[in-house]
Amino acid sequence: MASPYRYTFTQRLLHWIIALLVFGLLAVGFTFWGLGYQGVVDTFGEQTTNDLYKYHKTFGILLLILMVLRVGLRRMSPPPAYEKPLSGPVKVIAGGTHLLLYVLLLGMPIGGWLATAAGGYPVQFFDWNLPGFIGKNEALSEQLFMFHGYAGLAVAALLVLHIGAGIRHWKLKDGIMRRISLP
Repeated sequence: MASPYRYTFTQRLLHWIIALLVFGLLAVGFTFWGLGYQGVVDTFGEQTTNDLYKYHKTFGILLLILMVLRVGLRRMSPPPAYEKPLSGPVKVIAGGTHLLLYVLLLGMPIGGWLATAAGGYPVQFFDWNLPGFIGKNEALSEQLFMFHGYAGLAVAALLVLHIGAGIRHWKLKDGIMRRISLP
């Protein structure tokens, strides 16, 4: 029997799959950003570097697909009621954090896709090359990759806030964590 205080199983499963994807994508993305292409090659070798780029793009596209699905599910099945009402400021902060995460987790893959295409690189999804949608433009590619990196920093900051709030609610035992937990 479904609880009026929990997300649907599909929504909860998507939340945790997306969370794992985001952590992996951020780790690899920050490695690229911190070391640069040659630094990654020097550290991991050329084949591993090429695989990291390919799978970063692949899982970024997968993130985009899952986020579109998640937005669709959220439109069809709005968030459940809270067991204990939240205060106004907490609702505003939680709502703003979730909205920004949704916008960034939809925008980052799109921006990465466009940056990759503008750089003249293949937009890969596993072993398929997807359409780039824009022509080569190195200046645009640099700008888009810069925004892509800054968006990654913003997502990381929002995740710290989101996880911190989750830990706080877990300690308070106010039912918030049961809303999104899998079991």
